[in-house]
Amino acid sequence: MSLSGSQLKRQNICWKYVDSSPGYPCRVSLQDALLGERVLCMPFAHLKAKNFYCASGPIFVRENAKEQSLNMNEIPTMLRHRQLSLRAYSSEDLMVMATICEGVELEGEINKLLCSAAVNYIHIHNAIPGCFNCAVYRV
Repeated sequence: MSLSGSQLKRQNICWKYVDSSPGYPCRVSLQDALLGERVLCMPFAHLKAKNFYCASGPIFVRENAKEQSLNMNEIPTMLRHRQLSLRAYSSEDLMVMATICEGVELEGEINKLLCSAAVNYIHIHNAIPGCFNCAVYRV
């Protein structure tokens, strides 16, 4: 990103050096940023619902991130060692279920949520800081 510091600040974006790992999951590469790496810290509208569940929150993007594409049913390694919050939404963008799990239990929890016909998609957040990681969609 070639914007100046003041241009970034006007958009509520800033650069930060990674001081703990894991600690800065990159929303683009779906990998944890490494110690000493630079990440952009920025707001991200992860739920553009036209109701009271509309939401945005902080995300991190590594300086030289390359977009990661996942295979169907593949879970990024960066989710395996975190406590996660799963929020399940209907096709009307209403939260219908929610749970917390350890990353190693993620597949099972996703499958439990998707057993409900009311669930159209799931948002996965880090449980403690609440940062948005990714979404799971019914195929």
